[in-house]
Amino acid sequence: MNTFVSELYRDVSCGAGAVLITLALSGAFVQATSEAPGTRHGAQAMQLTHGWFGQPEPAVLVD
Repeated sequence: MNTFVSELYRDVSCGAGAVLITLALSGAFVQATSEAPGTRHGAQAMQLTHGWFGQPEPAVLVD
């Protein structure tokens, strides 16, 4: 019975540690990705280009 209890205690403590680490990392990820990069909390971001990715003007190829 002593071996069973010690293994159960080890498994439960390792599982609880894994859950706490996962929750801490998940919370940090959610907090880090909740706003766009370069913006501050409560500040309005000014959009300098249109909303698409890439250059604001089409590229011109020159020979």
